Amino acid sequence: MEVEEEGRAILTDWAYDCYAEGRLDVLVDSDEPAMADRSRLQKWLMIAMWCIREDPSIRPTMKVVLQMLEGLLEVPNPPCPSSFSIAVTGS
Repeated sequence: MEVEEEGRAILTDWAYDCYAEGRLDVLVDSDEPAMADRSRLQKWLMIAMWCIREDPSIRPTMKVVLQMLEGLLEVPNPPCPSSFSIAVTGS
């Protein structure tokens, strides 16, 4: 695995852990404007976690992403990114 890919895998795991533990403040370094609308921040993070899936067939289309951002579609809970590491390392 290249160093850049390894860094992204670690970042996605860390971001997911912050999401799963409800520690969005850590993810945005306690940025007050970002934390002012915690539900929006959580929704954007959930959408982002879907958009960075390793398998393109699992990622939402741009149309679906826009519908989720506009509140027309419910954002499902993103799956754990640990499958990123498994897919990349073959473990």
